[in-house]
Amino acid sequence: MTFVIFAAPLLSENALGMIRAGASLPGVRMGVVTHDSADRLGPLQGQVAHWKVTNILDVQQLMWAARGLQASHGDAHRFFGAYEQLQVPLAIARQALAIHGMTVDAATNFRDKARMKTLLRGAGIPCARHRLAASVDDAVAFAEMSGFPIVIKPPAGAGAVSTYRVDHMDALRQALVMSPPSLERPVLLEEFIVGEEHSFEALTLNGEQHWYSLTHYYPTPLTVVENPWIQWAIVLPRELDGPQYADVTTVSRRALATLGMQTGLSHMEWFRRRDGSLAVSEIAARPPGAQITTLMSQAHDFDVVVEWMRAMIFNEFTVPQRKYAAGAAFLRGAKQGLITGVRGMDEVMKSVGDLIVDAKVPVAGAATNTSYEGEGFLIVRHEETARVEQALQLIVSTVRVDVA
Repeated sequence: MTFVIFAAPLLSENALGMIRAGASLPGVRMGVVTHDSADRLGPLQGQVAHWKVTNILDVQQLMWAARGLQASHGDAHRFFGAYEQLQVPLAIARQALAIHGMTVDAATNFRDKARMKTLLRGAGIPCARHRLAASVDDAVAFAEMSGFPIVIKPPAGAGAVSTYRVDHMDALRQALVMSPPSLERPVLLEEFIVGEEHSFEALTLNGEQHWYSLTHYYPTPLTVVENPWIQWAIVLPRELDGPQYADVTTVSRRALATLGMQTGLSHMEWFRRRDGSLAVSEIAARPPGAQITTLMSQAHDFDVVVEWMRAMIFNEFTVPQRKYAAGAAFLRGAKQGLITGVRGMDEVMKSVGDLIVDAKVPVAGAATNTSYEGEGFLIVRHEETARVEQALQLIVSTVRVDVA
C-alpha cells in the first residue's frame, strides 16, 4: 500500500474532492493534515488517516503531523497539497523529512511573483514589466518609468486577491498610504497590459510537458474584481493546435523549465496584447481555480483531479482526447446582501438547457460572498467552440441575481 499525505487548510468541497480522488486510486492510502476535525471527512472518515493542526502554514506543525501519520502508517511516498500558500512550507517540510517532491527553490520561484518575473525575464521569456518596491520612492520611480495605469499586488498573492489597478500618481500615493511598503512588506508593481487574458494549464512529468489546455477570460479577472456587478465567463476551446497558440505552448515549456517544475499541474495567466505579442502574468504550481478543472474534465470526458492525483503519486498520466469545447458563466449579485431571487433561468433553459452539464444556481435567502466567482455558475459544453461562446453570452446577459 502506497501511503501519501495531502495537506489542506479546510476540508472544503474542492479539498474533499481531491482527497476522494486520491483515495480512489488502487493501492493508495491517504493521510490528511488539516485545521478541520475528522468528522468533516464525512464518508471518507474510515478510509483516510487524519491529523489536525492549528496552523497549517507552520512548517513545524506540518512536520509534526507528517511524523505522527508516518508512525502509524509507514513512510510517506508523497506529501503535497493544492493550496497555493502551502507550497513553500510543504517543500521545506518535505526536504527535512526526505520525502520526494518539488524543491524549496522551485516552490519559492512559483510563490514569489517578483522573483518569478526576474527569472522569466532573465531567460528571455516575455512578461509584464515589474518592480518589487520597498518604499514609496521605489514605487513612484517605477510608475514614472512604466507609465499609468499600473497594477499593485502582493508578492505572494493567489489569483486576483488584493490586486488592483491605479490610473494616476495621486491614486498610487493614496494606495501606498493605506499599505505602506517596507523592506519587510514590499509591494509588487506591474505594468497594466491591455489585451485579452487567458490561462494555460500544463501537466508536467519529470520535467517534460505531457499535456496542456487553455482558456479565454471574458472579461479579465482584474476587471471582474474591480466591478462586482459584472457577470463573466471562461471559454475552453476545443481547438488547441492552431497557429495562434504555437507561441504560448513554447513559452509555457520554457517558463516551467526555468522555474523548476518537475511533476505537477500548473496554471499560467497570460495576455495577448493588441499588437499580437504575448506576455506572461504569473504561474502557479497547482491545479487552477474558477471551475477550470471542471471545464477540462468536461472537455475530455475524464476526471482531471483523479489524473492529477495519479501524476503526483505515481508519475503517470494518460493523455485524453479533447471531445468538446466547454465554458463557465459566473452568476453574481450587483452588491453585498441577501439574494432575493434569480431571474432569466427559464429563458436560458429554453434556449441552451441542452448544453448545460453542471450548475450551481444561486439560492434565495443566501448571503452573497466576496469571491470573484460569485454566487453560482452554469457550465456548458458542445462540439463547436462558437456554440459554447454564444451560450455563455446568452447566460451572462440574461440571468440576473437580485440582492437586497
